[in-house]
Amino acid sequence: MGSNFHHKANRNSYTAREADQTWVNFVRDQIPFKPIDKAADIGCGGGIYSKGLVRLGATEVTAVDYSEAILAGAKDHCKEFPQIHFVQGEAEDTGLHSHQYDLVLERALIHHIKDLEPTFAEAYRLLKTDGTFLIQDRTPEDCLLEGTPTHIRGYFFSLFPTLAEKEISRRHKSETVRKYLKQAGFKRITEAKLWEVRKTYPSKQQLLDDLQSRTGRSILHEIDDKELKQLVGHIDKKVPEDNVIEKDRWTIWRAVK
Repeated sequence: MGSNFHHKANRNSYTAREADQTWVNFVRDQIPFKPIDKAADIGCGGGIYSKGLVRLGATEVTAVDYSEAILAGAKDHCKEFPQIHFVQGEAEDTGLHSHQYDLVLERALIHHIKDLEPTFAEAYRLLKTDGTFLIQDRTPEDCLLEGTPTHIRGYFFSLFPTLAEKEISRRHKSETVRKYLKQAGFKRITEAKLWEVRKTYPSKQQLLDDLQSRTGRSILHEIDDKELKQLVGHIDKKVPEDNVIEKDRWTIWRAVK
């Protein structure tokens, strides 16, 4: 089926949580960069990580997404953050001014993009000299990790192998990301792994309701209602009744202009 990011019904699909402190700490402590003045969040979705950039000290965040419906939800989600303003644009053609940003973030974006070359060239154009480009996404290896009571996403793919095949097919290998970063002109390219807390649920039922609504998980739009019911029943047997901590494994690339 796939997720229609332009449909008004999906405007709040990516606003139902906040960036966890595990993410903020990792970016601040493990991937150091100069203090942020201006940042761009390309593929901002619901603005969750635009707000995270403000928590990291950014004084101005430009949040870009190609979906008018998603941006409408993001604006509502971030209405108490005057530091964030929103722009409709494509990752390879944002329409933003050149050499203006200390940091460009692309989180959970590049698996939607087949050709990384123009997207990375655009990020390079936006950054100031010595500016930092952060990419956060899953490699095929990240997707193949087994399911556990905390790594719930792994159950999706063990139960539906064809879903795993589809997921892996749209993920870029690490060497591909590095290749196009170098080609764009970036230097000092590093890579790290992050187990990010996606969300903490006081009760299992809240998690199951979240899954049932497919909230914030575009991959679940690839299965039908019957398969979704089967998945929810499977996970119901795997996780504890209370205090469910859901984590996802990500790869983060850091590159400097």
